[in-house]
Amino acid sequence: SMSTMMMQSKKAAARVRPFLSARQWAAMSALCQGEEGEFFQQKFIDVAQQIDTMPKTYEQSGEGDQAIVHLHYFIGGSDWYITEKDRDGGVDQAFGYACLNGLEDFAEIGYISIAEITQYGAELDLHWTLRSLGDVKALRARRARSWAA
Repeated sequence: SMSTMMMQSKKAAARVRPFLSARQWAAMSALCQGEEGEFFQQKFIDVAQQIDTMPKTYEQSGEGDQAIVHLHYFIGGSDWYITEKDRDGGVDQAFGYACLNGLEDFAEIGYISIAEITQYGAELDLHWTLRSLGDVKALRARRARSWAA
């Protein structure tokens, strides 16, 4: 019989699917079957939990740099830090901070389509730790300075 964890993971994977690129979803699903299966099954469950409990659009408005970043996406030198998911739980109009091609001076806060960035292949950071937007900006500034040195 299918283990409880496997069943929970399948449910979680369906929930998480709109938040992942097709490639990342397929890779994680395949890894659920392999030797590291339990680790990736748990990842799906954790990510689903993270998505289910994160704030919706406008719920962190006025928080500014105190807003908590719940999801981080990346591809190449571009990063998206999501503070709020779409109001109806969808992936078309999330909110967060975008830094494209490592251009810190042009980084901006605003609406982000998770559907669009994952279509371009952006990956969800599975090792992300919750932190404030202010902390993200400070870390990025430190990193930029050390690269420039």
